[in-house]
Amino acid sequence: MAAGYMLNRSVLTFRLQSQLVSKSPSLTQVREKKRWMKAYTYLMAKKLKLEGPPPPKPRWQQPNWDYHSEVQAFSSRLHENFSLELLKTAFINPCYLKAEQERRKQLDIDSETTALVLKDNLELSKKGAGLTKSFLTDWCRASFPSLPHEGVESIVGHLTSPSVVTYVARNLGIEDLTMSAEFPVPEEVLNSTFMAVVGALEESSGPEHAAFFLRDFLLTQLIGKDLFDMWTVVNPMGLLVEELTKRNIPLPEPRLIRSAGASTVLPLYFVGLYSDMKLLAQGPGETLVGAEEEAARVALRKLYGYTENQRPFDFSPQQQHQQTLLQSVSSN
Repeated sequence: MAAGYMLNRSVLTFRLQSQLVSKSPSLTQVREKKRWMKAYTYLMAKKLKLEGPPPPKPRWQQPNWDYHSEVQAFSSRLHENFSLELLKTAFINPCYLKAEQERRKQLDIDSETTALVLKDNLELSKKGAGLTKSFLTDWCRASFPSLPHEGVESIVGHLTSPSVVTYVARNLGIEDLTMSAEFPVPEEVLNSTFMAVVGALEESSGPEHAAFFLRDFLLTQLIGKDLFDMWTVVNPMGLLVEELTKRNIPLPEPRLIRSAGASTVLPLYFVGLYSDMKLLAQGPGETLVGAEEEAARVALRKLYGYTENQRPFDFSPQQQHQQTLLQSVSSN
């Protein structure tokens, strides 16, 4: 009896479940991609391979762009008080004016009625370049008084090189605001535009604010840079002899301190330079000559105060020589 009861109950449960399943809506499988997507994607990829990517457009030729608002935002973002007229002039390059005049001639537009009432940034660029060079030179001489004139020029030349200035200008957003005939903006044009921005800041807020601007954005590019990456010295041992002679220090004597793997493919030598029985510096190298030159470079870094383990640069306004630098910039 119990077995029959359990069998009837299971049959009834199965019938109820089958009725519920039959009443539920039917599910159909849908493709995630359309049938035409494969052919379309293939044609677009083939077109991109044949024609190449589209040429880049400057930001001012794209939608949602207000030039006046962007210039104001640039000044506010840097926390500097620019004159908007001077700042707009700093972004206008001579190549843009020539290209715009030629474009209007091709459109047969009357040059008298539609004349370009714009001024290029040549004067601001020259003024900013002069201020930049004088400030960087004074800062290097105050920070490294033992560094010779050639080393100072090398550091200033590195900081004002097109690659460094272009890197700083792009990260500040100057490239998007630059009015140039070519895009992407060439390094020479971007370099002159950055110097024009410095000149505009000097005329707007004075040389002190321009010096702080250069300290914050250009001088910080020295962080992590080695002296001899910026200053190429062909004969470091000869230069070391000259520096020691000026200081009345006995000439250096190279000595092999230790070596490893001398008979292998990758030998390693450590050469030490001794002066008056005192170790000046030591350096590694794959050859004895290379190790001696590296030891001479280490000794020169110590003499000039530009060592690899030196204290980080103090770019705060509380430097002792900060006021003298600003006074020299103001006088220039």
